[in-house]
Amino acid sequence: MNEQKKLFLSLMVGAIGIVYGDIGTSPLYAIKNCFTAHKVALTEINILGVSSLIFWSLVIVVSFKYVFLILKLDNQEEGGILTLTYLCSKIKNKFSTYILTLGMIGTSLFFGDAIITPAISVLGALEGLSIISKESEVYIIPISLIIISLLFLNQKRGSAKIGMVFGAVMLLWFLIIGYLGLIQIIKVPSILLSINPYYAMKFLLLNKYVGILTLGTTVLVVTGAEALYADIGHFGKMPIKIAWYFIVFPLLVLNYLGQAALLMHNPKAIVNPFYLLAPDWFLYPLI
Repeated sequence: MNEQKKLFLSLMVGAIGIVYGDIGTSPLYAIKNCFTAHKVALTEINILGVSSLIFWSLVIVVSFKYVFLILKLDNQEEGGILTLTYLCSKIKNKFSTYILTLGMIGTSLFFGDAIITPAISVLGALEGLSIISKESEVYIIPISLIIISLLFLNQKRGSAKIGMVFGAVMLLWFLIIGYLGLIQIIKVPSILLSINPYYAMKFLLLNKYVGILTLGTTVLVVTGAEALYADIGHFGKMPIKIAWYFIVFPLLVLNYLGQAALLMHNPKAIVNPFYLLAPDWFLYPLI
């Protein structure tokens, strides 16, 4: 393997760790919140509808909007909401002030996302302890604080070193959660019907106001998508694109559909569908 291919693979692995670390932890809590936040009934049509909304959110928002479209809009190989605002501000017209204001709002939202996501992701990961033992719940907050502190202490090492370590870990993570989802899909293959957008539309029409609220909750599955654009200066466009289309996207879809398939088979699994995909002996390693 020549040096160019090695560099490309290392950039792709680094992108999996840094760029997709956020969106890769959304399966921990996204499907559960879609049903519990608005008390959506766990009927077959609703499960198909919610999983269809999730699938098409990933396709439209991430695959099309960010990976296909917005990655083309860079400023000397740099991306992010500030870059987008700068490019728009170069077009002098009566809307320039409004564009700058929208850019500032978007930047604020990006900072807000960066602040709350580590806490949500770590807490979501450790919620699996409550499945193993109710007594373990008291350790969730202290362990979360330790993990977050260690993460921030290691930020000074730079994205190159952290990216390779996180990349290897996240690659293993995606492979595992994709495999767990695939097992459940094989058991309940009818969940593949949710790829048809008809079920997303039917869910919205049947549930009306609650359906719209649930659509808002599905934004959880695209949390961190902005990082695709913000980090093109670190990893380049092609490593980010290839990592998404051939690794991250298909494995995320397998896991989300696997969780939905589990709910069709056993609605009581809504307490934590992500961790209940795994066999009992694998819960501790997965956490």
